[in-house]
Amino acid sequence: MQFAIDADELTVNYGKTPVLWGVSLQVPRGKMVGIIGPNGAGKSTLLKAALGLVKPLSGHIHLTGKVAYVPQRESVDWDFPITAREVVLMGRYGHLGLFGRLKKEDFVAADEALKAVGMAEFAGRQIGQFSGGQQQRLFFARALVQNADTLLLDEPFAGVDLTTEKVLVELLKKQKKQGKTIFVVHHDLPTVEEYFDWLILLNSRLVASGPVSEVFKKEHLASAFGKSQFLFDEATRLSAKSTSGLV
Repeated sequence: MQFAIDADELTVNYGKTPVLWGVSLQVPRGKMVGIIGPNGAGKSTLLKAALGLVKPLSGHIHLTGKVAYVPQRESVDWDFPITAREVVLMGRYGHLGLFGRLKKEDFVAADEALKAVGMAEFAGRQIGQFSGGQQQRLFFARALVQNADTLLLDEPFAGVDLTTEKVLVELLKKQKKQGKTIFVVHHDLPTVEEYFDWLILLNSRLVASGPVSEVFKKEHLASAFGKSQFLFDEATRLSAKSTSGLV
């Protein structure tokens, strides 16, 4: 079996501070993968190590195929004088080669991606004029035009409205149906079972990795989040299910 991601004894430090310790995992291709854990657990670092943006202290991590990355919104300079369409076109640069130029099909792909995320009418608007949800839709459109095998999204639902979140989740599920593998750093436990079919649970070390039905269990969550935080999140999750008629 070819894995979308393969890590072996991955250890990452920031300075002298340990972030990930001895993480070994494999994820099959074609999965919708949630990466969860408490703050500081190494979730974003796992993605950055996979992309080669941070260098492991030891061990390794490998991604299969072409990859598209959606960073946290806070990492972007939203005052930069660039339009929505120009941001999405950046996703096409990997197709051009060293001296290539954008072609008609690149502009068509960008416009189709903007339409898919509900942003077509704002193609010429400067990116700083958008709301948080619109900014996230924009970066998702940039990922779509890359036609990547694997999508890595770092907290894509943070600070966005519920409507945007649902739109993005449905678009991600469509990508999965096309055989893509999706990795999402995620914080909202009540939606884990609805959104994902595979789960990576971290707290510096790997707590568990596997199908959601096997990983999303009380003992694993309590181990990762601590008993008091887990009890709060579990109550929230059960309340959300009850409200939707699932309990």
